[in-house]
Amino acid sequence: MKVIDCVKKGQILSIEILPPNRGQNIEEIYAVLDELMNFPISFINVTKHAPEMTYLELEDGIVKVPKVKRPGTVGMTAALMNRYNIDVVPHVLCFGMNKYQIEDMLIDLHLIGVRNLFVIRGEYENQTIEEKDSYSHASDLVKQISNMNMGEYLYPCENAKPTDFCIGVAGYPEKHFEAPNIEEDMRYLKKKIESGADYVITQMIFDFDVYKKFVERARQLSINVPIIPGVKPVVSLKSIYTIPRKFFVNIPESFVKQMQEAKTHREEFQIGTKYMAKLVEKLLSSGAPGVHVFTMGRGQSTKALLEAVFNR
Repeated sequence: MKVIDCVKKGQILSIEILPPNRGQNIEEIYAVLDELMNFPISFINVTKHAPEMTYLELEDGIVKVPKVKRPGTVGMTAALMNRYNIDVVPHVLCFGMNKYQIEDMLIDLHLIGVRNLFVIRGEYENQTIEEKDSYSHASDLVKQISNMNMGEYLYPCENAKPTDFCIGVAGYPEKHFEAPNIEEDMRYLKKKIESGADYVITQMIFDFDVYKKFVERARQLSINVPIIPGVKPVVSLKSIYTIPRKFFVNIPESFVKQMQEAKTHREEFQIGTKYMAKLVEKLLSSGAPGVHVFTMGRGQSTKALLEAVFNR
């Protein structure tokens, strides 16, 4: 089922999983998901990572080569669909492939039955490879997929059949860190919607009012697609300080103080789970179309959060 069709039927729960590191297998991911599939999960998102330049030492010397740390997005999508009989939403990146290679990947995804995509630009770093004929903005990639949904392919082909993708994009309630202000960042979001995006998943939030104001801003700009809040289980004081540095988000002072007062790691886990569960409950009771949980592959904290929300 498409995400937007599922939202029309009721609030959804989606979780986000990382592919295994290069050289690892999928068994650890199965172990995490096996613990979570008892909850009412509607979709599983699978992240994609751009290649970076690295140095590889070979017998005849050192060479500079592109490397993707977690390369298994398409394979993992198929494996999870097969194992759990659930809709899986692979991420599609602007970086790492040119638009013609992206078209081929999208054809593969459509052939195996994928009907939902999550389109992001990806974070550019100095070592990230930029392909010729690649995109700099997610809106351009959204437009390409929208064209495929109308039967318009980059490579000319006769009697082209349209694809049938539902397209999700990212939204940043506290603005993307590269944007000079929230107003400009919202204009970029609107462009993604105008290019054909069907729904939005937000960057992780820790404050209900942040989500509420973001939705209000979007509606004022006539962005009327479903906006699904993203949340991340935070169960350690260490994460309280590392998450803002990595994801450019704010954590409310009240939550920080509670975590600082914890005497043990177990108390931190309990406090963090309780705080995030209350946030999720408030989001759902306020009418959010659902929640999206960033698991980062950590099953125990996600399981504790879902138990606190859904097993009452």
